[in-house]
Amino acid sequence: MDVKKVGGMRQGRLKLDSSVGAAVYHCITRTVAGERLLGDVDKEILRRMLWRVADFCGVEILAYCIMSNHVHVLVRVPEMREQDLDRVEILRRYRALYGEGKSGFFPEPDVLAALFADRESDEAARWEARLRVRMHDVSAFMQTLKQRFTIWFNHSHGRFGTLWAERFKSTLIENAPSVLRVVAAYIDLNPVRAGLVEDPGAYRWSSYGEALAGQERARCGLASVLGHTDWREAGLEYRLILFGKGSNGRVNDQGIIPRERVLEVIAQGGKVPLAELLRCRLKFLSDGAVLGSKAFVMGMTSHRGEASEAAPGRRKRRHVVGSILPVEEGEESLMALRSLRKNAVC
Repeated sequence: MDVKKVGGMRQGRLKLDSSVGAAVYHCITRTVAGERLLGDVDKEILRRMLWRVADFCGVEILAYCIMSNHVHVLVRVPEMREQDLDRVEILRRYRALYGEGKSGFFPEPDVLAALFADRESDEAARWEARLRVRMHDVSAFMQTLKQRFTIWFNHSHGRFGTLWAERFKSTLIENAPSVLRVVAAYIDLNPVRAGLVEDPGAYRWSSYGEALAGQERARCGLASVLGHTDWREAGLEYRLILFGKGSNGRVNDQGIIPRERVLEVIAQGGKVPLAELLRCRLKFLSDGAVLGSKAFVMGMTSHRGEASEAAPGRRKRRHVVGSILPVEEGEESLMALRSLRKNAVC
């Protein structure tokens, strides 16, 4: 498994090479100074951009939640196969992002199409290479999303300057339903913990809210999280998971789903099989570099120099944090790689 460590003096970002397999990341980005800048219209525009940028970059949105001062996205970056990314597909993605009109510093889609029609054109080859590097890469996906939304937001609100606080955080997530459903539920329960809604499906700017509204893309993402292809089955299971988790919040610190609502949902759909699974401290889903089974996390340590090496004169430190979390019945556990900060984004 090829792993790339991206970054200089700052903490390196752990990414899997998309040419050798799919990878899943939980990404979080916050507004500058944590200000609650995003209103309902802003959230709606960002929601639409999220899907368009994902289409352009060739990534899959599994779950997301847009809050007033931060955004969560659970994204799968599929394996990039050269035969699936020819000029026809690149042009389709280009149109999905830039539409049919002017694209700023980029050529209009019809102009690019004419360039691509000439197989011998050096200019076409340069544009193809320029666009390829923005595809099947989580950093390019987040950068494109944040930049495009910042331009729209500043123009719409008569402001200038940065909108987002520093670079986004990302956690490499094991691509397994037993892990993905934990992270997806954590993301979709954000508005419940914030006290905005009691039913996570009532929040429009989230994957679950969008799925309940009938949007096929959101339904496919959440069904994939659970290892299903049929939303009817996946939707029932996911709702039970959400209400099982949502009833376990700390009343004084965060909003919870009332017990009466939980009992109502259980009565409608049966038992909650994963109630214990989702008793996870929030920080493990936000501030780890890797999240997954013990075997998956331990396998990543060989790719991170800081897990085994120490600066001269300093003691070696273990960066594998034993964040044990029950996963169904049995001896499996979830673990996180890297020491975790106390203050997590909720």
